Formats: sequence, C-alpha cells, structure tokens
Amino acid sequence: MTAEAFPQPSRAFVSLIGAGPGDPGLLTLKGAEALRRADVVLFDYLANPELLRFCPQAETIYVGKKGFSEYISQEQINALMVEKAREDGGKRVARLKGGDVFVFGRGGEEAEACVQAGIPFEVVPGVTSAIAAPAYAGIPVTHRRAARSFAVLTGNTQEGEAHYERLSGVDTLVLLMGVRNLEEISANLVAAGRAPDTPAATIQWGTTPQQRVATGTLATIAQQVREAGLEAPAVTVVGEVARLRNTLRWFDVRPAGPLAGRTVAVTRTREGVSALADVLRARGAAVLEVPLIRFAPTRDEAGLQARLRELGSADWLLLTSNQAVKALFAELERLDLDARHLAGVQVAAVGPSTARSLQERGLRADFVPRTPGARHLAAELPVQPGQVALHLTSQVAEDELQRSLEARGVRYERAELYRTEPAPLSAPELERLRQADVVTLASGSAARHLAALAGTAFAVAVMGPQTADAARAAGFSRITVAREATLEALADAAAQAAPLRPAPTTSA
Repeated sequence: MTAEAFPQPSRAFVSLIGAGPGDPGLLTLKGAEALRRADVVLFDYLANPELLRFCPQAETIYVGKKGFSEYISQEQINALMVEKAREDGGKRVARLKGGDVFVFGRGGEEAEACVQAGIPFEVVPGVTSAIAAPAYAGIPVTHRRAARSFAVLTGNTQEGEAHYERLSGVDTLVLLMGVRNLEEISANLVAAGRAPDTPAATIQWGTTPQQRVATGTLATIAQQVREAGLEAPAVTVVGEVARLRNTLRWFDVRPAGPLAGRTVAVTRTREGVSALADVLRARGAAVLEVPLIRFAPTRDEAGLQARLRELGSADWLLLTSNQAVKALFAELERLDLDARHLAGVQVAAVGPSTARSLQERGLRADFVPRTPGARHLAAELPVQPGQVALHLTSQVAEDELQRSLEARGVRYERAELYRTEPAPLSAPELERLRQADVVTLASGSAARHLAALAGTAFAVAVMGPQTADAARAAGFSRITVAREATLEALADAAAQAAPLRPAPTTSA
C-alpha cells in the first residue's frame, strides 16, 4: 500500500480569540501566541488592527463591515471560518473578536459552527469591555461600600425583552451596545424601579486614546451623551459606583504626550514588527502599523551565491539597510559559511542602526559615516581610486551611492541581495491608513509604495534627507525630516508633522 493511500490528518483548527476592548496591551499572552501560529486571521470592527502585528505571516480578512458600508452576516462569517480551516488540507484559523469571545460576541455560535463542521477549536478568553471600559474611566463595577454585585446586559433592543424588573437586587448594571437606545433603556429602568437620580456614565472607545466619557443620572444620561456626541462603541454603567469616577479617574487625566489624540501610521515590511510603534505609543499616539513593502528572494540566486563566494575580489562591502544584513547572513548560511567568510573584506554600514544589526551577528563595521545616509557614506568612505566597492542591496536601490563613488574613481559593483516589492493592502487597511494624521517613512521605497497605493495627500515624517528626496519625487509635499537617524527623532518629526486636534470633550 502506498503512502498516498493513507489519509493525512487535517491541520484544520480554529482559535476563537478575545481581542480585548481596544488597548492592544490587554491582549492575553495566549491570544498573542495563537495569532503567531495562525495561517488565516478573521478580524472584526472592534478588534484593534494593531494586534495583526503578531501574525505578519497570516492571511488577514476583515469580517466587520464590507467596505465599511454593508455588514457581513454572522452566517457568512461562520461559513468563511469553516471554509478557511478546511482549505489546502487544513489551516489554523484565528477568529479575532473584540472584547471577550463569549460576552455578547456570538462566540458561542462560532464554536457551534466548528462542532457541526467537525473542526477542533479552542477558546481564548479576552478582557471584556464590560469591566475594562469602566475601569479605564475610574469606575469599579464592584466596591465593598457601593456595590456587591453587577450584571452585564445587552442594550440592543432587537435581542428581545430585557426584563429589568428581575434585576432589582443587582447593584451595578453594565449595558453594552445600548448607546442608540439609551433614552428608552433609561426610562425602562426607572419604570422597573430604579431611582431617576441613580448615577450613570457612558464610555465611548474605552481603553483607547479616543476614550470619552459622559456622566449623569438615569434621568439625564441620554441627554448628556447626545450633547457630548458620543456614539458606538460605548459602554454604560448604572449604579452608585459611577460616582467614584470623580475620585478614581486616572486614564484620561494623565499628562498628555506630544502625540495625544493623533493617529500615526507606521510603514513597515510585511514580515517585520516596528519598534517605532512603541516609541510613538509612549508619546500618546494611536498607532497603525501598515505593511507597505515585503522582501522577496533575488531572482538570480546562482549569480548572487557566485559573487558571495568571491568576496575577496572586493575591497569594501557596502550594506545600506538592516534587511541587507539579515539577507546577507541568511545567504551565507545557505552556502554553509559564516562571518569568518568576510575576514578579507572591509565592511561599511550606512548608519548606526545597520551597524547594530552587524554587531548583533558578531561583526563590527569597519566604517560608519558620521551622518547616516548613502550620500554621506559615499563622501566619507575611506576608499582609494581603483578599489572595488561591492554594494549588496535590493533591485530598487537609489543610484546616488553609485554616482558619488564613481565620481571618486571607485569601481562600484552592485549585487541584488533581495527584492523589495509592494505589499497589497486590503480595502479596510487602506481606509484606516487614509484616516491617519501622519505617516512615517523610513525608506524611499516606502515613499514610492505609499504614493502608488494610497496617493500623496498625507503629512509624512521621514528618516533622513535621502528619504525626503524620494518622498518629494513621489509627489509628497508635507514632509518633516527627523533631525537624526533615531526612532526618537522620527517620533519628534511625527509630532511636528501631525496637525493638532482639539481635545475631546469629556464631562466629569
């Protein structure tokens, strides 16, 4: 009997993951690990898209509103989840849902769909907005002196009768999805026996930099919410604990960072995770990581390997990006070589970041220009006329380095070490990108890809004059250049470039 005659076990598996209420830091460790292992991720409107940075390898599919206009039905989501899990002999599907999977998230229906399809699954609970949003507003849902019990209710009147009279003994009520029906809900609660002067608070986009809070009583909260302009997604808390906001509010009274209230899109590679995002978040920004480019193998692998075997014919090896360092060592490993193979050639790094990448691999750069950038590398490189400088780079490298070195009489050679290609964005990714206040660009290829994918009507913060030139050439006009090639300086440039927004109104 041949091996093909034995059926192979399916890899099909579904992880139902609670994404938390919005703050990406509230994703559980198990949720992050499930995303890292996923082949496909289905994510919805309330799942923070920043969490997709944990799964750069996965196919990501937005299953909230189609094109931000028409809803995809729950039945369609269930069918797509099962279809993707069965695809190509079985895939690991992560279903990323806002808040907690089983707290008004229809996770139970999705788990039932897995059971009916015979697909194994797991449930990864998440932090529910019913507790987290009040906590970030300074409202504990229980308190020894004010509330010994709480109940979580749906405010969606289409879900059926609420029977508020059955909740007369519950101290704190937390209402999800009820902001549009808040006046009706408040009246029904009063009719069921709650005092009109019972404290109440409504929190919109709880736990995020966009959090806004309106406070009042059952008699006034609907009007307070209208006047503040609060909309979904929002959580409403009814009960004596709502009074504690005046004493315990902490999240929305912290010193505002220079990027508070603004959204910064960080362009990166499809495979990467941006350290810049953490620097920006520390300064108050809402960060959107956008994979604009991806790296692919060279199309001339044989030619590259032949050139790498003969590195001794070059006097200088020029590396002008972190990806070049990564790709170089990957190619050396394929050739069963290591850093010792570079002993006969001097290595130059374009800046301190590239030099650090070399150092992490046990190699110290022989030369780094005082000011990062290809033009400074070409001007300052201690190379003699007639010597050979081999530039290992991508197919879209700028020609400034070549022109400047050849003007000095240097024999410039270039080898395609890897390829830089556009990473296609989905319609929801493009929509979120266009809502950003500023976009950061760390390379000329990122500038060109952004212009091609989404146009040039952006304020951009760029890392260095060479990237600024590429951005201008691509058609960008609102350009702020970082004072030096560091993440902190690029974050400063983003703060300069992003237009100031009025602080959101929040009633105490």
